Amino acid sequence: MLPVNQFVNFIEQNSLFTPSTKILAAVSGGIDSVLMVHLLKAAGYDFGIAHCNFQLRGDEALRDQAFCRDLATTLGAPFHTVNFNTEQYAAENKISIQMAARDLRYQWFDNINQQSGYEVVALAHHQNDTIETILLNLTRGTGIAGLHGILPKNGKLVRPLLFLTRAGIQTIVTAEGLTFVEDSSNVSAKYARNKIRLEVVPKLKELNPSLEKTFENNLLHFRDLELLLEIKLDEIRQTLLQIRDGVTYLHIAEVKKLNPIRLLLFKLLEEYGFNDATIDDLIASLDKHAGRVFESGTHTLFLDRDNIILKPKTTAPHAEVIINATDHEANFGVYKLNLLHDDSPLIIKDNPLAASIDADKLIYPLRVRTWHEGDHFFPLGMKGKKKLSDFFINQKVPLHQKEEIPVLVNGNGEIMWIGGYRPDERYKVSDNTKKVTIFELFKLT
Repeated sequence: MLPVNQFVNFIEQNSLFTPSTKILAAVSGGIDSVLMVHLLKAAGYDFGIAHCNFQLRGDEALRDQAFCRDLATTLGAPFHTVNFNTEQYAAENKISIQMAARDLRYQWFDNINQQSGYEVVALAHHQNDTIETILLNLTRGTGIAGLHGILPKNGKLVRPLLFLTRAGIQTIVTAEGLTFVEDSSNVSAKYARNKIRLEVVPKLKELNPSLEKTFENNLLHFRDLELLLEIKLDEIRQTLLQIRDGVTYLHIAEVKKLNPIRLLLFKLLEEYGFNDATIDDLIASLDKHAGRVFESGTHTLFLDRDNIILKPKTTAPHAEVIINATDHEANFGVYKLNLLHDDSPLIIKDNPLAASIDADKLIYPLRVRTWHEGDHFFPLGMKGKKKLSDFFINQKVPLHQKEEIPVLVNGNGEIMWIGGYRPDERYKVSDNTKKVTIFELFKLT
């Protein structure tokens, strides 16, 4: 007899969906998904069947597709199917066949949901899939999230068979005389998951015949621990993370109070793409390496004197801007630069966002760019030349702001002004100046 009551109870206990929910059931034709749709039918849920042909198994794949079409007809369910050129997609995107199939599958599910009004996608994972996922995560390396296995609900993805083991499914399907198709790739140990299922799990069951039940209990503990950690992290985020103008600051003195620092700092920075190795390096640098820079795929992390500074990577560095003699304004990053040509030798004082330059010394075209390693200039009011890197240190310019500073360069390659900080001594207005050009910065945001 089909375990309809257990099925419905599991769905209700985990709030997977309601009797009025329109469900898209992902069906391969294998034993697990076949049982799932028979249970959906017996419980009276509104569902359609979706089947993907990844065109990787020739005639066998066509057989599975035809089987699922007939199954949908038998159950009176709408049928959706698609053929994918999985190998081509994998090659074009430089990913594995498995990842390509996964991407194509879920993209297609989203399209069907939008077109046909399905609210959730039901997947036929069971308890043994969860065990295999945890073991696979542990093999590859994982945090606490990797220990909770497959969740009953993740967004619009629901898994109503997680109350059953693989052996339990086989017993039910045999007793009910349900037909299904076998995927020959499931018995190949060349795939990591299959290797775990076929070779590792049987060995573990020799040590613990009640492996599924043990893992089920462990999962409850892991999920509770994960929830407790998230509560703690939310508290830390509210007090430790300070966000100003899209830049996140973590005060180093407070970071060093975190306990356990490695776990909590990793969880705080994980969403920005930083891994365990980077966190270890960062912690080791907190007391002695101000100036270190760490990068992920999406963010740059600067270790400043008092703060860890986290900033999203710009899509591209600021392009160099060319200024011709007839130009009166230019845009550079978050700044607008205005040019005013005046016949009187006007000197701008006490305004770091403006500079008076002797116009007769200008060689057009001028350039505005970011600073380069090795740049130097002769700071106004100081003797001799100075490297920009040293100047920024003396001015206590935060590391993450250096790339935003406009550097005005003359046509002969000499730096005339560090925008917002200091003009060059060689281009100052003097008693011999006849005409002046005033450069003034305005922040756009």
